[in-house]
This record gives sequence, C-alpha cells and structure tokens, in this order.
Amino acid sequence: MTTSTRPLHLAAELAPGSGRADPGPDTTARTVALARLAEAAALDFLTHDDSFGGPGLDALAVLARIAPETRSVGLVPTVTTTHTEPFHVQAAVATLDWVSRGRAGWRIAVSATGAEARLVGRRPAPPAAELWQEAGEVAEVSRKLWDSWEDDAEIRDVATGRFVDRRKLHHVNFQGATFSVKGPSIVPRPPQGNPVTVVDATRPAARDTAAHHADVALIRAASAEEAAALRAELHRGARAHGRDPGQLRVLLSQTVDLDAYEGGPGALAELIAGWHGGGAVDGFHLVPAVPERDLERFAAVTVARLGDRGLFRTAYEGATLRDRLGLARPAGQYATTGASA
Repeated sequence: MTTSTRPLHLAAELAPGSGRADPGPDTTARTVALARLAEAAALDFLTHDDSFGGPGLDALAVLARIAPETRSVGLVPTVTTTHTEPFHVQAAVATLDWVSRGRAGWRIAVSATGAEARLVGRRPAPPAAELWQEAGEVAEVSRKLWDSWEDDAEIRDVATGRFVDRRKLHHVNFQGATFSVKGPSIVPRPPQGNPVTVVDATRPAARDTAAHHADVALIRAASAEEAAALRAELHRGARAHGRDPGQLRVLLSQTVDLDAYEGGPGALAELIAGWHGGGAVDGFHLVPAVPERDLERFAAVTVARLGDRGLFRTAYEGATLRDRLGLARPAGQYATTGASA
C-alpha cells in the first residue's frame, strides 16, 4: 500500500452501546470527561447516539450542554428525522452550531420500527427506502433554512431599533413528499453556514442519501478492499448528484474492544495507517465497547502513535468542524443566486 498525503480524520462515539445512556447524576460529568479526553487527542469530532426507544436525555441536548465545556472538538448528535418536524430539527442543529462556535454537525438517522412509531402515534413506520428519501428531503430543506438568513442579515442597530434586514431573509417554500416548509428560519445563519451532515451509509438504503447530502459518510467493512469499494460507490453517487466527491469524507465506523483485540491499541494504529494510506478510507470512527476504558487507550496509544509518525495532527488547526475536515464553508444559496424564494 502506498502512503497517502491526504489528511487522516479520526472521530469517536460517546454513548455506551446503542441508543441513549441511562440518565444519572454523573452523566454530565462523565460525558464532559470523555469529551475533554478526545479533545486532548485532537480528534475531529465526537458522535452521540440516540433513538426514540432508548432511555435518557436527547443527544442534541447532551451535546449542547457539553459545548461550553469544550473548545475545539466537533460535536455530532444523532438526530432522527422520522416523526420529527424538519423546521424544529434544523433550528436545534443551528443553535448547537452557535453554542459551540462552529463545531456542530448532525448524524441523520431514521426510525423504522413499529414500536417507535407507536410512541409518537402520528403514523406507522414506512419502508426503509421511503424513510431515507424523507431524510434526504429533511437534509435539503435544512440547508435551505440555514441559508434563509444571509450572513449579514443581522443589523443589531440599537439607535434605530432594527435587529434584522428583512430584505436578507428568504422564504424557502419547500414541498416534500411528506411535509412542506415555508421559512425563513428563526435562527440566524450558523457560523459554519451549514453544520456538518453525517450519514451512516452502512445499510444500502441509506447510501444514496449519503452520496447526495452527507459531508461525512460512515461505513463498515471487513477488509480494506471492501471499504475502498464502498468509498468508490459513494463517490460515484456524489458525482451523479452533481457534487464534488472531494467534498465527501468516508470514515470506517469500527466497534473496538481494546481489552480483547490481539495487539491492542498499537495494532489498531497500524490498521488505521494501512487502510488510510492505501486510500480505502479517509479516516476512522471508533465505537468503543467501554468508552471510559477504550477511548482512553485509543487517545493515549493509538492516536499518539499516529501523531508520532506524522499521520495525524498533534494540535487543532482552524476554528470550525468544517476546518478540521477540510470542507469549504458553503455560500448562502439565496445570496449567491439573488433568489428571493
């Protein structure tokens, strides 16, 4: 395998197991400690899983609470687009971007079970293909709403009492298959323009949505060859949707028990270096079996070895999550085109 000059991207999951963590008095302190551990290792971002069926606090709320306790690491909660209102979802993600000063993302998820549908009681769960089509529409309208405020729409003129230039607010007038949104948003355009969109593209039904809308796609693969094939498939899909494949990061999402893998965190460093260097993936997303144990070992040994070899940063550069990922800040689509709706 040839050594790649592409930047290596590393991320990790905060929640133990799947779904929300059980609530408790030490939940916030635990999550803050893990986030600071990851930040000390200069990881690109942290995810926090969530679902309608699990106990505990909403992932968006958890990471909004964590944001003031951290300075650099990206914060990416799982956000379920099924049974939720797109307008409120995008406003919450935009708010997280403001609270974190440009470090927010969201991992789009769908709710496919009848049990979760009954919890909400609005409609039965549609087939997976329809759910991911709807999720793509939520991603699309979210970008439109984030762009519905031009970057300089806020005036904040105390003397005249004017807060916003109404000429720089835009109605999006979006009509999807299952919802419609008029807009504009109630939150000013986020610091990143558009917070980073992450899609788990492990399931085939999610791959077109990832290729069309994701800034970061997560995959699972048993070999470097399989990972490279999935990355190439996602790049072809991005190109088919008129996107630059170079603006899509593909990370291998790997569940790791550093107590039971042969070779431990050192061997994991070799695996990451080999797969990334050979062009199979743009980085790794660690899902620790036991976050307190495995994330610490990942940071102390795996990341340190990659840094010593010049394969991963030893300090943060830039200010936003998009900066860390090497992604351009998108121009506001209405300001760019001069459109008013």
